[in-house]
Amino acid sequence: MRRLIHSLKLCFAAACIWGCTENIDTSARYVFTENTIISYLEKHEAYSSYVDILKNVKISRLSESKVSQLLSARGVYTVFAPTNDAIQHYLQDLVKEGLIAEPSWDAFTNEHKLDSIRKVIVYNSIIDGGDESNAFFYTSNFPNDKDEFILGTLNDRKLSVRKPANKPDSIYINDDCPVSVKERDILVINGIIHQMEKVIAPKDITAANYIQQYIDDKKEGFLACFRIIQACGLLDTLSKERDEKYEELYQTGQIKDLIGMTSYGFAEGDIGYAPKHRLYGFTIFAEPDDFWRSQGIDPNAPDLMEKVTQWILDNHQYSDEDNFVTDKNYKKENNLLYQWITYHMLPMRIPKGKLVFHVNEFGYNLSKPESYSIPVYEFYTTMGKRRLFKLTESGASNGVYINRFPTTDNGRRGTGEEIGCDPDKVGSLVDSNSPLAILNDMTNCCVYPIDAPISYNDNVRNNLQKNRIRFDGMSLFPEAMNNDIRLKKASEERYKHVYIPNTVRSYNYFENMQQNADMNFVYYNAWNDDWCNLNRDEMKAVGRFEVMFTLPPVPRRGTYEVRYKVLANSNRGVAQIYFGSEPDKLPVAGIPIDLTMDCRNDLDAKKVGWEDDHLDDDDYNAEIDKRMRNNGYMKGPQSINSNDGTERGKNDRENIRHIFVRQTLDPDKTYYIKLKSVLDSDRKEFYMDFIEYVAKEIYDNPEKPEDIW
Repeated sequence: MRRLIHSLKLCFAAACIWGCTENIDTSARYVFTENTIISYLEKHEAYSSYVDILKNVKISRLSESKVSQLLSARGVYTVFAPTNDAIQHYLQDLVKEGLIAEPSWDAFTNEHKLDSIRKVIVYNSIIDGGDESNAFFYTSNFPNDKDEFILGTLNDRKLSVRKPANKPDSIYINDDCPVSVKERDILVINGIIHQMEKVIAPKDITAANYIQQYIDDKKEGFLACFRIIQACGLLDTLSKERDEKYEELYQTGQIKDLIGMTSYGFAEGDIGYAPKHRLYGFTIFAEPDDFWRSQGIDPNAPDLMEKVTQWILDNHQYSDEDNFVTDKNYKKENNLLYQWITYHMLPMRIPKGKLVFHVNEFGYNLSKPESYSIPVYEFYTTMGKRRLFKLTESGASNGVYINRFPTTDNGRRGTGEEIGCDPDKVGSLVDSNSPLAILNDMTNCCVYPIDAPISYNDNVRNNLQKNRIRFDGMSLFPEAMNNDIRLKKASEERYKHVYIPNTVRSYNYFENMQQNADMNFVYYNAWNDDWCNLNRDEMKAVGRFEVMFTLPPVPRRGTYEVRYKVLANSNRGVAQIYFGSEPDKLPVAGIPIDLTMDCRNDLDAKKVGWEDDHLDDDDYNAEIDKRMRNNGYMKGPQSINSNDGTERGKNDRENIRHIFVRQTLDPDKTYYIKLKSVLDSDRKEFYMDFIEYVAKEIYDNPEKPEDIW
């Protein structure tokens, strides 16, 4: 496909017109004998109903242009075109639902309903590839089974793919919409067409409505889990879908893109694109009903809540340090059942392909995306009481697990790979391939079955404390996942530099971030770029920055080091760090951090104590690491690569970890980090990649020094 597109690339001058308020200029159509999407559809009677609808639907409420004009002009589109029969069957379904009296467009007596149904058909059938000449999808490039397309539709919804194992030629969109076996992969000048045998019309249903209907129907699968969620009063929370205030601000032009980024040290022509929406989302990891039956508990039992509460007590699915009550007021945050079920829930919708990220870990290569190497992991803060939640996957794990703590080959000359896992540390498998998994039925939630019960018990908390807790900066912001900002696998500019609107001047987009008026915050999605960051991406704030984040909780009370990793260069600034549990009066944490300090410079290397590792002398290398630690620094971790695996991050002289806190931290306290520029310049960057919590038992262990990974 790429060779074919390359041969046509001079013909493409893609125009990103989705957000335009002007009419489309069709005077510059292609002057070739080949078809555009609309001309191809017009030549085939099987699509005549679809063409009529395309000519009646506007591309947005801000534009008078019709979608048919969009598909006749320059662009790169993937179109899932329903046949006349598919549209007629859809109208028959609307009759069954009582929306219309007969399966005919003339049956609509309300113009608004007619317009809405047309938009459902059109907006869910087209993916706009934007400015990338190869951003359309052959069936051979469709996502894996149950995964979502990288790009959303005109309706800003992600379509998913189902590929039945027993039907190798069959492909379904959103589970039950078959792609024609014969009429697919139809290449035209401005994109590709796939004939659909059923209209793609996803239900706009929130988790709250879905769960309530599930309970009313006494459906099998997650009935026990959903009844507990309902009893704990969480359906109101799960009804949140989008921030309507942000919608209004964006649609009325009060949220603007960041123009002129070159003045802030970015590449020529770069623009920071503000997100179109501010969506809410959730992920639920649930013990299936079969598990509860194996425990002697009927998911339909009228006293389900009492039985599960007793099961939690009997199986010690809590920590001895927890404070809780066991009465029937399940909506209280100190109720045991409430605390237990909210540990199963994250405040972000995590699709199957983003449970963890495989990007540039040691031994991994993006050209072999299914060949995993060392463990990768994500740390998140759960809903309810703030507790730490770990997701991990490795080449040896055969799936993503919750709270898995494997043994790794983590010596100085090790591979970093998982070499075993004690039975009590295996964790719980997230079965994303199970027929029970609910991945696309709700607008704001995914539900994954798990193969073993989970809780924040003492075993989990102890193991978390015994492990280095390294969390990516973007994991602090649920909005980054909910709005498809974080590590989007697309290199088009609108996804590469995402501008997060400023708290003071427009809107607090990231709830967990306060920033001053003298800075601009940009997320740099470095997909396919070669940066030696965790997952390659990075966060940047430019100007006289002052920015504060809420950090995840620690698992146990104890002494911890808190470290801040920098990929240094001359564009960075100098930041004073503040750290503590009272956000309005955070104490200073150490001396200012010079984010420009680059150990390729001999003066900086001497200050830090940097020296390249010696090829054959591990004892000397350990002395280098000790000298750096005495100065308050560490090399970057061995686990992160640059150059697609040919260079280890530990020996990258730009990578430095700054140790800025050593103090006692409490799991019941919320900690904040604030970074403030100490330079009188509006051209310098605040930069953030990852932060680490490391317990004293790890960093100051005389018998087993902390590993280099």
